[in-house]
Amino acid sequence: MNRLTRLAIAAVVSCCAAVSIAAESPDADFYKKAAEGGMAEVEMGKLAQDKSSNANVKDFGSMMVSDHSTSNEKLKAIAAKKNVKLPTSPSVAQMAAKTKLEVMTGATFDKSYIKGMMQDHQEDIQEFETEANSGKDPDAKAFAAASLPMLKAHLKKIQAVAAAQGVDAP
Repeated sequence: MNRLTRLAIAAVVSCCAAVSIAAESPDADFYKKAAEGGMAEVEMGKLAQDKSSNANVKDFGSMMVSDHSTSNEKLKAIAAKKNVKLPTSPSVAQMAAKTKLEVMTGATFDKSYIKGMMQDHQEDIQEFETEANSGKDPDAKAFAAASLPMLKAHLKKIQAVAAAQGVDAP
């Protein structure tokens, strides 16, 4: 076989493998969004721990780092078992939101972080409920269902922080 033929065969095999992986993970978009969101929560939580002067916001940030780091590891294990390739960083929009927060200070930072966490957790709960109820991949559905109590607890906690700080819901 000449070099060109071997390359062509390798390309076909690679394409077939990619199609096979996609076929094995009908909920690949959920995996991607969950991984990006989890990484973003950890990064934003670290930022809150560093930048906030409010103990409640710092504590919430610490909870984000701890809970979402654990959740991210569980998701990575499921994805590895299913040969689903996860992103290695948050989405561009999530990185942009973090960049905006990085230049804020004091009460402006706290208010923006709190509002962002309320909105993010409301959206996450909707996406995870949809996956838990309608997903095709049993492992993704189980991960989503198991994560919902944590996400709901986070939303309740950040709403309490917002109320204490006089921050309106987004």
